Amino acid sequence: MPVITIGRQFGAGGRTVGEMLARELHSDLLESRIIDEVAHRLQLPKEEVEAEDEQPGSLLSRLLVALGTASSEPLIPPEATAWSPPNTDPAFDTRKAVLQITQHVIQEAARAGNVVIVGRGGAYILSDFPGALHVFLRTDTATRVKTVMDRFKLTSEDEARRRIKQTDENWTAYINQVYGHDRNLAGHYDMVLDTGRLGYEKTVKVIRAAL
Repeated sequence: MPVITIGRQFGAGGRTVGEMLARELHSDLLESRIIDEVAHRLQLPKEEVEAEDEQPGSLLSRLLVALGTASSEPLIPPEATAWSPPNTDPAFDTRKAVLQITQHVIQEAARAGNVVIVGRGGAYILSDFPGALHVFLRTDTATRVKTVMDRFKLTSEDEARRRIKQTDENWTAYINQVYGHDRNLAGHYDMVLDTGRLGYEKTVKVIRAAL
């Protein structure tokens, strides 16, 4: 029952590799969109959550049940949003509640096993989790620029570089603020792979070989 965390540079293909791994391993995929949705739905009564969940038995559904969404009282204020570091505004405490939910979601997914977790500090939250494999994906700037341009249908390399710089800084600030670590240090991971050199398929093969 593998538990794999994937940290990544923006544009290095973290989501794509995560999706490919999950598909090949028949695993659940836990990435930022699902975590944000869990945090959002925890503000709703159970009946509304069940009505909106289109896939009974899905990872989202199981996480919501595990986190006790039977209560009709919201666990976090309605105005709460996902953390977008760096963050020094007065809403910090509210967003800290979202962070706590994020950590609980990741821990619950790991306990269930057979999951690929992309981003959100999975390697730090599960640093002591037995058997978890922690991977970091990187590649050269030129490859990242091309990937970001293709993904977001951009026509400007400068715009792609701006998005890369801003997103990397946000992710690095998030990990530094919450866990006090530099996410770019190789020592935090079991493997650091260059997706530009390997390609996505070989990257997936290398990760699978390490399980």
